[in-house]
Amino acid sequence: MANFGYLGNFLLFCILLGIVTSSHAQLQLNFYAKSCPKAEKIIQDYVQKHIPNAPSLAAALLRLQFHDCFVRGCDASVLLNFTSSTKNQTEKVAIPNQTLRGFSFIDDVKKAVEAECPGIVSCADIVALVSRDSVVVTGGPYWNVPTGRRDGRISNASEALANIPPPTSNFSSLQTSFASKGLDLKDLVLLSGAHTIGVSHCSSFSTRLYNFTGVLGKQDPSLDSEYAANLKAKKCKSINDNTTIVEMDPGSSSTFDLSYFKLLLKRKGLFQSDAALTTSATTKSYINQLVQGSLKQFNAEFAKAMEKMGSIEVKTGSAGEIRKQCAFVNN
Repeated sequence: MANFGYLGNFLLFCILLGIVTSSHAQLQLNFYAKSCPKAEKIIQDYVQKHIPNAPSLAAALLRLQFHDCFVRGCDASVLLNFTSSTKNQTEKVAIPNQTLRGFSFIDDVKKAVEAECPGIVSCADIVALVSRDSVVVTGGPYWNVPTGRRDGRISNASEALANIPPPTSNFSSLQTSFASKGLDLKDLVLLSGAHTIGVSHCSSFSTRLYNFTGVLGKQDPSLDSEYAANLKAKKCKSINDNTTIVEMDPGSSSTFDLSYFKLLLKRKGLFQSDAALTTSATTKSYINQLVQGSLKQFNAEFAKAMEKMGSIEVKTGSAGEIRKQCAFVNN
């Protein structure tokens, strides 16, 4: 009986192990190898043709994936439009998503893939692949994108507001937000490194210049005073400026490099959420390691973090659907 008990426990352990590993192995590389073998090449070719003409879109598409994955997992719910039939305010209209770009780019990629094999490739996978391919085209790192995601059918503006960490986040709220998605402090630092490319609107950080802690005229003391003065004089000349665009990594915003992390250590991170990374001994240590290391090392670490983020709460198998159009659920 003792042997049978051991065997039973061993079998139970194997079954549980199978459940655990299958939850991580739901996505697989070349998922469309048989159902749509040209899919990834079509996506890559489209990106390689169009992104060089609009390189700033690479950062926008990377951000689009991040905002998608942090709400209901990586299920393309961020792409859904408001429909008069449901009267539902979708994620697109939420404050954190009002400055997102790249929706029409995703739609055009989807059309190209649909022409080859209708109803096979999900919008969620297209978002993940386009994000990676766009960064690669602009000289950034390559990372593996396992596929097999399915598209969600639900999108709520209130969930986007609740789940996407704002640029005003402090360290503890960032830690909580990332941990809720299965991401650790190292992932937080690495994924924040995406700010090495792209731009932001003044409205995302102007309180640091003009209204810190709700006191009009007060400036964030953690922001380098010379950098703040420059932003006030040349970029965000008033607290009401919602249109001016500012580089997140000044002088290097089109290059995927270590400059962003070097600026953090000089108190020149643009957002409060950037500055927050230097307020924890753990995250500051990671930043120092990256700055002292090589770009190759950062690229490799960033790739791991992106693969991890791209698998947050994915829908696979029979969950969700494969949308015909990315902006609308199927009838």
